[in-house]
Amino acid sequence: MTTRWAPAKKDTLRALATEILHNYSRGRAFVAVDGLPGAGQAAFADDLADALRELGHAAFRASVEDFVVPVDTGSSPDVGAADPAFAPELFRRVLIEPFRLGGSTGWVEAAYDREARRAAEPRWVTGPADALLLVDGAGLNEPELAGLWNYSVWVTADAHRGGLRARATSVVDVSDPEHPRRVFDDAC
Repeated sequence: MTTRWAPAKKDTLRALATEILHNYSRGRAFVAVDGLPGAGQAAFADDLADALRELGHAAFRASVEDFVVPVDTGSSPDVGAADPAFAPELFRRVLIEPFRLGGSTGWVEAAYDREARRAAEPRWVTGPADALLLVDGAGLNEPELAGLWNYSVWVTADAHRGGLRARATSVVDVSDPEHPRRVFDDAC
């Protein structure tokens, strides 16, 4: 039986954070943490934000799941209310555009309370001129949102190939959460 070396979680996160800061340490920049639903994007984005902060850089977090609005499903009135759906206009208006402005402009990190299934009370956040905003969710590299990101991480827990993964700046396999590893799909 051969033992394969696997990097420690902190080493992979620090290397990725260092790479991001090499290119985006000045001004405001956006990092997408994308992947298939259930791949662990939120946890990975939290850990990456912590790694960026440990390197002394301001990092803020948001999730597309916190930017939804109820949508009428067309079901009969006795079935229940509406299901929430992602609202890209709201996402851009209260998070992306204000964060991009920098200075003392405030932004809202969440517009929807998932537990209460209703609009969240706005909590305005401000930060320094040099800061990163990490956003997690599935489908962040879809054409509708792809142009927002300065850097994009595709989180995968399996060997899934192609699709939106090809648009990401980097790919991280988190099938072993304590030993995530970068995946390089380059072909020479």
